[in-house]
Amino acid sequence: MTDSSNDTQAVRSWLQGLQTRIADTLGGFDGTPFATDSWQRPPGDKLRGGGCTRILEGGQFFERAGIGFSDVAGDTLPGSASAARPQLAGRGFEAMGVSLVLHPHNPHCPTVHMNVRLLIATKPDEAPVFWFGGGMDLTPYYGYEDDARHFHQVCRDALQPFGADLYPSFKRWCDEYFFLKHRNETRGVGGIFFDDFSEPGFERSFEMVKSVGDAFLTAYMPIIEKRCDQPFARAEREFQAYRRGRYVEFNLVYDRGTLFGLQSGGRTESILMSMPPTASWRYNWTPEDGTPEAQLYSDFLKPRDWI
Repeated sequence: MTDSSNDTQAVRSWLQGLQTRIADTLGGFDGTPFATDSWQRPPGDKLRGGGCTRILEGGQFFERAGIGFSDVAGDTLPGSASAARPQLAGRGFEAMGVSLVLHPHNPHCPTVHMNVRLLIATKPDEAPVFWFGGGMDLTPYYGYEDDARHFHQVCRDALQPFGADLYPSFKRWCDEYFFLKHRNETRGVGGIFFDDFSEPGFERSFEMVKSVGDAFLTAYMPIIEKRCDQPFARAEREFQAYRRGRYVEFNLVYDRGTLFGLQSGGRTESILMSMPPTASWRYNWTPEDGTPEAQLYSDFLKPRDWI
């Protein structure tokens, strides 16, 4: 990676701008502005750097919406980051990214997650090693095929200029990654997921990541604009809370971003802002056959070719 300081600053500036654009758009939609919580690691901490959390809780539409930017550095790469590249274990690192999770009140409006990030592994007297990662995925509580198709179409369009093979590869990666092995079900209808992406070089890899991040509002806003006024009953909210329990299970058991943050001594409030504000668990419960709740399991919580 040449001119690494300039390259890194370009990524940092874009990430901060992306966070602002998304927060402004979603806050305008909700009618409630996002609060801003800027933070810095304390002196002497094992991590250096800081970030900014944009948070909306108890809004008119969003029960919780969190959009975090972080830019931290440390002396030892956490195990979750070097698992796929053991030769980099023990290196210093810088990690920066934007991560968001949005939990609407209305159970007919899906939860959504998006993340774009850069990680640089450093070692004295050696060139830094970089890779990008990220993606976005949709988690409905009541399934709508046109919503899933739209979301996947936008994901494919964002990747198309960078190679026709990327969408099917990243879609499959997403289906396999956001999978709860102990439940034998996907977390939602998927989207795209990628990690360790660097082969085209820094500039081209960054362009691809920008295309993904910039496509997020196009992928999600039409869905919630369509569903936001859809009526719902108490039973549907209860099912939403039950399915949110699966979201919690995935984040705490499998999610590499959560593990990276906790293993590196990251800021707990920022790491766990992705959690839904309410969730529930029922013992050995299954939905009645022929109901919309049962259809979620039969038609949506398994990998499908949506487009």
